[in-house]
Amino acid sequence: MQSLTISTEFHKSIEMNDLDFRIAVAPMMDYTDRHCRFLFRLLSPSALLYTEMVTTQALLRGDVDRHLAFDSSEHPVALQLGGSDSRELAACAQLGEEWGYDEINLNCGCPSDRVRDGQFGACLMADPVRVRDCVQAMSDAVSIPVTVKCRIGIEPREDNLDDYEFLARFIATVHEAGCTRFIVHARNAVLGGLSPKQNREIPPLRYEIVERLRHAFPQCAFILNGGIKDIGAAQTGLARFAGVMIGREAYQNPYLLAQLHQLMHPGAPLPERSDVVARYAQYVEERSAEGHRMQSMVRHLLGLYTGQPGARSWRRFLSERASGAAPDSNWVLDSLRIVDRAA
Repeated sequence: MQSLTISTEFHKSIEMNDLDFRIAVAPMMDYTDRHCRFLFRLLSPSALLYTEMVTTQALLRGDVDRHLAFDSSEHPVALQLGGSDSRELAACAQLGEEWGYDEINLNCGCPSDRVRDGQFGACLMADPVRVRDCVQAMSDAVSIPVTVKCRIGIEPREDNLDDYEFLARFIATVHEAGCTRFIVHARNAVLGGLSPKQNREIPPLRYEIVERLRHAFPQCAFILNGGIKDIGAAQTGLARFAGVMIGREAYQNPYLLAQLHQLMHPGAPLPERSDVVARYAQYVEERSAEGHRMQSMVRHLLGLYTGQPGARSWRRFLSERASGAAPDSNWVLDSLRIVDRAA
């Protein structure tokens, strides 16, 4: 596997934020909970991990420990917030810093109807001044980086700008608040008419629009999101941008994260999948003793053997046992016999 040369632009940005964001795993609702992130960290010591989006209301009116607790091994880990009230976002950013997160990220990219009805997510791109004020309030409240995740644009909208002009106006306005790192999903968000899944697949990828930003805003770091599904795509993205963010592929084939870590750190050994399972089984036992549900933890293992002999039987065994399992991780280790026999 070839090593990668990183641009001068990347070195400047990483010195500024003191976080290695070359490889990041996207915030994914119902997926990137603390258990999932622990598994990802076993596979990649370096990837920047993101929480699921946590709404300001969930933190200000709910169970903070349930939403913010995480294992110290997850560092570096970023908290993604969903909201549009600057005071509430500032208060939640403070909570995130107090709980030890390394970065606060504002969601300006989620296209779901539920999020839009709450006046946050991708619809915020239509109001860049509001986003700027929210980012300013969060930045004033914490000492850790505040970043923004967005799309290249939204549909429909009521202006005469082309997609690049719309996005450049958004970036320029938010940058006034001091934001220097933007994660851009290189698709438009269609607000209404498409499901979140369709919004990840139907609007075309337009990397060239994000690349124009890199030249127009050399003081900012842009992380490319969307369509990064293998090492080749990651290498291509890293040659053009400060970083790449992996989405669903990291969940469906998590071993890709180990391979990407080795790409970024030549000479780093690839972990044995069986060793990862053994360590995760220990984690499952520890968390089960604290009251966490077995099924909610074991489900994250299902993709670990993607592309390997016995992967289908492995997934079936884990799914069937997890649904009725007592809090005992021994059967997680027993599952290794299935892939060992197939190998």
